[in-house]
Amino acid sequence: MKAFGYVRVSTEEQAREGLSLEGQEAKIRGYASIQDLDLVEVVRDEGYSGKTLKRPGLGRLLEKIRGKEREALIVWKLDRLTRSTRDLLHLVEDVFKESGTRFLSISEQIDTESATGRFFLTIMGAMAQMERELVGERTKLALSTKREKGEYTGGIPYGWRMEGKMLVKDEKEQTEVEKMRSWRKQGLSYKEIAYWLNEEGVGSKREGAKWGPSAVYYAVKYNKPG
Repeated sequence: MKAFGYVRVSTEEQAREGLSLEGQEAKIRGYASIQDLDLVEVVRDEGYSGKTLKRPGLGRLLEKIRGKEREALIVWKLDRLTRSTRDLLHLVEDVFKESGTRFLSISEQIDTESATGRFFLTIMGAMAQMERELVGERTKLALSTKREKGEYTGGIPYGWRMEGKMLVKDEKEQTEVEKMRSWRKQGLSYKEIAYWLNEEGVGSKREGAKWGPSAVYYAVKYNKPG
């Protein structure tokens, strides 16, 4: 049986967990060999979230699968394909089942070749979504508690810094903000201001990152907490 592999990682996940595309692909190739599947291609989506199915690699993969007969799709982990139970059920019922595609997830040991595998797939998807929703509820509660205590919970805009649990003005950065506003009054575009900030070696909030037009815009227009 011919098989396709699919690997995905978002930028945040890679930085936080070291979840590399190469690592996922190696596991898929090893699994395909053990299962005696002919792995014809491994499709990649780098820097895309699993919250939506609108990904270029996945789109191409689903087009390859539709209309084919008796092919397999392998992923390292279920959430590489999708983080939504609704989308998972859509793929299983409306795409894989219709095209006769065998779906395999290595980590969860899921194989839709059997009724048990299809049932377990649905249960795993529902449990994963429930856990994400519980995490979201806990996060909202924690943020609400901090706000009630008067603690700042948002991002730190340019021109400000944290002092203890409170946000206070950063005088050095505020000076740079005033310079940006002065340049704007002189008719410079946000792109031009970004260029001169980089030329002068003015640091941004992200260490090592260069200024861009959007960063200048937010520094000038939204230079306040909230």
